[in-house]
Amino acid sequence: MRKGHSLSVIGVLVGLLAAGPARAQETIKIGVTQPLTGAFAASGNYVAQGAKLAEEDINKAGGVLGRKIELIVEDNKSNPTEAVATAEKLIQKDKVPVMMGAWSSTLTLAVMPKLIEYEVPMLVETSSSGKITTSGNPWIFRISPTSEMEAKAFAPLVKMLGIKKADLLGTNNDFGLGAMQEFEKMLKAAGVEIGAKETMDPKAIDFSAQLAKIKASGGDTLFVTTDVSQATVILKQAKEQQLKSRIITTGGSVSPDQLIAQAGEAANGSLHLVFFTPWFPDAVKNAEIATKFVDEWKAKGHNVGGLTEGFRGYDGITTIVAGIKAAGVADPKAIQKALWDVKVHGINGDIAFIKQGPAGQESAQNVPSVYLIKIDNGKVVRM
Repeated sequence: MRKGHSLSVIGVLVGLLAAGPARAQETIKIGVTQPLTGAFAASGNYVAQGAKLAEEDINKAGGVLGRKIELIVEDNKSNPTEAVATAEKLIQKDKVPVMMGAWSSTLTLAVMPKLIEYEVPMLVETSSSGKITTSGNPWIFRISPTSEMEAKAFAPLVKMLGIKKADLLGTNNDFGLGAMQEFEKMLKAAGVEIGAKETMDPKAIDFSAQLAKIKASGGDTLFVTTDVSQATVILKQAKEQQLKSRIITTGGSVSPDQLIAQAGEAANGSLHLVFFTPWFPDAVKNAEIATKFVDEWKAKGHNVGGLTEGFRGYDGITTIVAGIKAAGVADPKAIQKALWDVKVHGINGDIAFIKQGPAGQESAQNVPSVYLIKIDNGKVVRM
């Protein structure tokens, strides 16, 4: 009996010893929901590529809390219902303690109730609607600028550019409508007359009707808020209609390199608000980090046109991992608490959070840099 008992004890000890290394090797999962297909697929895939680069760099450096990180990337198909389904899967099935998403403001807003329901934090890498950080969701941490921040950053340039009358064209969703509202407010405050205000379906490919009204308005500047695919077509059709207005895109999601490649001469003269300048990384605060990211992106063979989106994914995952490290444990509530105090040297400057929204239920908002660039003779130039 004693012999059998001793063997059983030894068996238990061996089992525990074998389980120890296995537990140590378990990854820390981070959920990512992006539009990999559908209307916003180009941008969503670039963000995902940037996130994967961060995953590689972090794991090469030893991971976090002695464990590697593992991104669980889900396709929200550019659809709010699908975005909610991805959040449910990531939280309920994959058991992720933190997420990043969901590119479009409409997609992010759709996911937000699930964060409250399950008490899981989400870092917002792209969405700009003011509602995201003012609706009272304490599980939201946004590193991208709001449309209000972007408009305020542009305000000093109104006089320099000599804008007297402006027209507005944006997608008929939270992203486009929010930007149109904030830029109209800023322009009016600067004494600019507002002409035509036109919207378009996010899936539309013909903008001739909207552009005809804008041309008839007689404005000197057209502000456009959409993704790179629609912006490419808008530039081409504006040239076809001989629209004389200066075109400025907002939202930071229009890749100038992609516009040059796909719109050709129609892109010349257009101006673009961006949140990262890969053409001249020395312009950003953390130039060494930015240059390293650009080099890694190119080494992977990724489309250089995706750099202005890809950096969002990289900075997002880097910030999440800083939160996990500060928390000391891969637990949703601990990560939520720790993220408030993180300070990250990101590709687009330093990342830290301020409070926005109702007292006691504040969301976290970063204050990033905003840059204006121009396409001239097929090249991106500084303004």
